[in-house]
Amino acid sequence: MSSMFQEIVAFFFSTAGWILESSTLPTDYWKVSSDDGSVITTASYWSNLWKTCVTDSTGVSNCKEFISMLALDGYLIACRALMISAVILGFFGSIFALVGMKCTKIGGSDKNKARIACFAGVHFILSGLCSLSSCSIYAHRITSEFFDPMFIAQKYELGAALFIGWGGSVLCILGGTMLCFSIAGSFTKVNYIYRGAASHSRISSYPKGQAKSVNQRLTPDNSTSSRIQHFDKNVYV
Repeated sequence: MSSMFQEIVAFFFSTAGWILESSTLPTDYWKVSSDDGSVITTASYWSNLWKTCVTDSTGVSNCKEFISMLALDGYLIACRALMISAVILGFFGSIFALVGMKCTKIGGSDKNKARIACFAGVHFILSGLCSLSSCSIYAHRITSEFFDPMFIAQKYELGAALFIGWGGSVLCILGGTMLCFSIAGSFTKVNYIYRGAASHSRISSYPKGQAKSVNQRLTPDNSTSSRIQHFDKNVYV
């Protein structure tokens, strides 16, 4: 029952993290313009993985989409690929987790379901790592430009989408780890040793009425050894 409860909690964490990762991919505010040193702000700039926009003081936004993928910076292409991989891995991890959980009726035997649940946990861990890497790469680019004194273009700060992605990554990694450790009880083997079986078989091998105990059968050996010792003494006489 405890392992089943652990699987349910792990599935809840992993699925919640995957939903957060999926919502991070199309979210607008990956980075927002910094107002540091500005007295009057007439417009705000923000960008995500797919477009860059400017919003004026009246609230009207004008956006420009990234049409050519080959013309993008390398870090944007890497972040896109990692986020898409995270969403795909989380999707398959959710399906495998539903099949491998003990509270479901599909998946075969307990050992087979445990293997599927562990496989789902690995998918969730990889999904969290991909999302964590994508958000970290994007955040590193923002902070490196912000603290570079030679960078004179528009500087940006970390947007809300990055924090959502980091939160989803932590939940996916935590849930996937719990899924992997929840299968420990499914492969535990207990071996029982019955030490009286050998002596019982030796006693029952004699015919009825002629069964002898182990100690009685060992007496001839002891008597033989005593005769040998007595014979050794007579040799020297």
